[in-house]
Amino acid sequence: MRILVVGGGGREHALCWSIAASPLCDALFCAPGNAGIAEQAQCVPIAADNIARLVAYAREQRIDFVVVGPEGPLVLGLVDRLREAGIPTFGPNADAAALEGSKGFMKDLCARYRIPTAAYARFREAAAARAYVESRPLPIVVKADGLAAGKGVVIAETREQVIAAIDSMLVGNVFGSAGAEVVIEEFMGGEEVSIFALTDGKTALALASAQDHKRVGDGDTGPNTGGMGAYSPAPAASAAVEESVMARIIRPTVAAMAAEGKPFKGVLYAGIMLTAEGPKLLEYNVRFGDPETQVLCPRLKSDLLPALIACHDGMLDQIDLRWMSEAALTVVMAANGYPGSYAKGSEIRGLAEAGKLPGVTIFHAGTKRDSDGRLLAEGGRVLNVTALGATVAEAQKRAYAAIDRIDWPGGFCRRDIGWRALEPRS
Repeated sequence: MRILVVGGGGREHALCWSIAASPLCDALFCAPGNAGIAEQAQCVPIAADNIARLVAYAREQRIDFVVVGPEGPLVLGLVDRLREAGIPTFGPNADAAALEGSKGFMKDLCARYRIPTAAYARFREAAAARAYVESRPLPIVVKADGLAAGKGVVIAETREQVIAAIDSMLVGNVFGSAGAEVVIEEFMGGEEVSIFALTDGKTALALASAQDHKRVGDGDTGPNTGGMGAYSPAPAASAAVEESVMARIIRPTVAAMAAEGKPFKGVLYAGIMLTAEGPKLLEYNVRFGDPETQVLCPRLKSDLLPALIACHDGMLDQIDLRWMSEAALTVVMAANGYPGSYAKGSEIRGLAEAGKLPGVTIFHAGTKRDSDGRLLAEGGRVLNVTALGATVAEAQKRAYAAIDRIDWPGGFCRRDIGWRALEPRS
């Protein structure tokens, strides 16, 4: 088969790494890709949100199957256009992608079908939103309704903070059309885990659990980011927790979307808060997680590609995935200044030596080669240094040993990825 992967980050590198190993894959392409992906696939300089060009390229190259990585093209309808062109594709169509594209849509669906989540209200007018929060307990959460590159969520601990968040979105238009409506919801305390499931619109197949680290600094300090590291499995996501999430949240969501006439085909990435009342849904993403994919793929013993195809074909009940018992941990190396402003173009050395260590795989998230073949940083999150180990502690040790061999003064990383898994659990 001729396979096209859409996207150019660490998630897409992990997907390409897995798909390239499939005996079903005869040729692999990635648009736009990156310097690491170029080792497994032919990179094509087409932006992930250039819908028309991607469809034309898939036709020109006689692509048999497309795997869409990022949420942006999904919400924009890339899957719809590819399927109209007769090209089978992994991922939800635009109607189903609204589970991530509109937080209000997701919350309303949960309310209609009694899927456990935080209490909420939706607002388009700042005055009404301000009046609502006056009577609500703190902390409280303000979310831009649409896609805001992971930056549209504010956990406000004071009245001043919540009013400022409302005004910045509804009056200041800081997120443009994505913030034209806000969802205000109760703050849920507890531990957060990520539960993933493939679905073909009818069947939901659980994947391994993972837990990521959103804050930029050690000890979960500093601003939120797209993710500074992750590990799998997540000890907090026990077999009982996973089954509860599947039974009370994910399977009901799949059934609800089918009942709404918007069957969901692809991967559901559920952000789950483990509250005193049981697991509750924080949010849905409609694509593989980043950096969670970088720990799921190395743990997967089965061929990933048939499972992705089965999601499109409605045959997921025929798939049985097997996982390694080993843990996986990935550490994100980011450009100095991230998640704020950062410089591009700094040189990275030492990857070949670092990648030779036992159990280590390095996924590229934002890299390119210059005309002299030097590896340069091209994004905020730049590398995902991933390692397998008998335990999370061993995987952590191996990942940081590899990082210590990478020569990149222009970058940094957290030094405590996996800390939750290493603490004694009550």
